[in-house]
Amino acid sequence: MRRLRGGAAAAVVLVFAVAGCKAETKTGSGGPEQTGGGGAALTAAGSLTVKGRAPKTGYSRERFGTAWADTDSNSCDTRDDILKRDLADVKFTGGTCKVSYGVLTSDPYSGKEVTYRRGSSQVDIDHMVALSDAWQKGAKYWDAGKRIALANDPLNLLAVDASTNRSKGDGDTATWVPPNKAFRCTYVAAQVAVKKKYGLWVTAAEKAAMEKVLRTCPGQKLPSGGNPTKAPSRFHAG
Repeated sequence: MRRLRGGAAAAVVLVFAVAGCKAETKTGSGGPEQTGGGGAALTAAGSLTVKGRAPKTGYSRERFGTAWADTDSNSCDTRDDILKRDLADVKFTGGTCKVSYGVLTSDPYSGKEVTYRRGSSQVDIDHMVALSDAWQKGAKYWDAGKRIALANDPLNLLAVDASTNRSKGDGDTATWVPPNKAFRCTYVAAQVAVKKKYGLWVTAAEKAAMEKVLRTCPGQKLPSGGNPTKAPSRFHAG
């Protein structure tokens, strides 16, 4: 599998300049690709179904399967796949799967440089559309295969600074966007792409917030790619 490296400048396989939000995007295998003409992200945001947030009742991480399942069958777990894709100067422990070291040269959420060392918590793999948010906006009604696919889809995953990410919780665009303003258009476009791909709905406040951000970058393209929306049948969820 061909992987991109180089922190937000490459990890942020979705990265654009805010001025005009012009894409200079390359992707690793399974990562997002930019598709659609100018304004595709804003147009897609406008097409999302609007409903109220469903109760969180019944949610648990286990409903989305074992964490970091190897759904693409490349013999590496999803977490290491994303670390390999998004970090620069990657080093491994035994083989070419387990990432032991790497650098986010410019963290997409904070803009700072962050060093990853296996066993530390300075780098998280964020679900840009949080699994709890997805649960409350349609995923509770899915079969296990679709939930497992969402939890491991590179389109929805990004290596980021852990401390900044943990301020997000399970927030949507109405309640949280990255402090790094230069990444906001990219981040919101990714959320729109994931919700469109999986048929998740948005709240009215969330849609308004998405459109507000994307109007600042009317040429923003829409990411695509990632894995199929159903995991192989050998995977199961609690």
